[in-house]
Amino acid sequence: MRLMVYSHDAFGLGNIRRMLTICEHLLSSIADLSILVVSGSPMLQSFRLPPRLDYIKIPCLNRGETGEIAVKYLQADVAETIKMRSDLILMAAMNFKPDAILVDKKPYGIKNELVTTLKFLKKHLPETKLLLLLRDILDSPEKTISEWQEHGFYQAVDRFYDQILVVGMPEVFDICREYQFPEKVAQKVRYCGYLRKEPGLKSREARREELQVQEHEQLVLVTPGGGEDGYHLVDTYLTGAAQEAAKAFRSVIICGSEMPAEHRDRLYQKAALNPQVEMLDFTDDLMSYIDAADAVVCMSGYNTITEVLSLGKRTIAIPRIKPASEQLMRAEKMSKIGLLKMIHPQKLTPKNLIELLLSKLEKTDCCPVSPGLDLGGLPRISHYISHLLSNPLSSIDIDFLGIKPKPTVIVQ
Repeated sequence: MRLMVYSHDAFGLGNIRRMLTICEHLLSSIADLSILVVSGSPMLQSFRLPPRLDYIKIPCLNRGETGEIAVKYLQADVAETIKMRSDLILMAAMNFKPDAILVDKKPYGIKNELVTTLKFLKKHLPETKLLLLLRDILDSPEKTISEWQEHGFYQAVDRFYDQILVVGMPEVFDICREYQFPEKVAQKVRYCGYLRKEPGLKSREARREELQVQEHEQLVLVTPGGGEDGYHLVDTYLTGAAQEAAKAFRSVIICGSEMPAEHRDRLYQKAALNPQVEMLDFTDDLMSYIDAADAVVCMSGYNTITEVLSLGKRTIAIPRIKPASEQLMRAEKMSKIGLLKMIHPQKLTPKNLIELLLSKLEKTDCCPVSPGLDLGGLPRISHYISHLLSNPLSSIDIDFLGIKPKPTVIVQ
């Protein structure tokens, strides 16, 4: 059985980390599966890749704070690079002949680069199943509805895709209702729950010993995700960590592989003045650092939030607010149901960050898993994909998982 995975990765590490997590679980649960990942992530080779998975690296694109797509490394224009990526994706599909393709987020890919592949599959490999993976929140309803209407994404799903797998909970964000999915599209939606990440490579005790954290000391992890726009968060934290009150805890800060070198150098110089702070550039074992921590200060990207909440960590989220409002919406909604505390980045100061952090560290009611958070996403995705490849899903299959998708029809 062959699965091809498309991850466009125009900003940060979130998409490729999420897709690799899904791939690892699929490989562990479907014995005869081979996976080919097609991705533009510049960090793909830095991750530990399991047996039966290989990848094709396509040229990198980048999405800045304006949201405009640009070529990241090559001296080529966007149209030329998109054409190259599109041809590589098509050739991969033609030669790999996948039984199913899992597409991340955009039904037509970045700048429609999947269109030729989708049309080829429809004509020459009609048995290939198409699945669209959507995270819990894409962007504001206004922007998302406008984008899906403008680019014909509703029609794309209706024409090409067999299912939409949503890695979230309708109780947090009901994609069908919020994004006004037409009935035919909504009927393809399967809410899977959030993704529980596998434990880290090192135990909490081993990682704390490595960091030389004493048993009586508390440890705070600071992570701005990929780090490309994480300078302000880390700089504010370092200023706060220099306060007298902050000497009560230790800190480890992981800047992220995408942080510009000049920003990283300035932060390292500032951190060198504080013996309570340890700085790292990147880790492919973030889960063990999260496990070792007593509290986490982070942005509110999908992966980071689900990782810290799955371990029941006291969490302070400072969301990214541009070019998309996805992180802000996630942080606001999760804050309202008590899963985390949030500080809007425009209101972030060293003082209010450290005060909130100290109040979180004083509490002792940390639980193994945040209550009310459905973390069954990985086994449900495996179930849906394996059943889609063998036979159409029946209502009995869905009931077995405790999921009853309720398509929402919006009168527009």
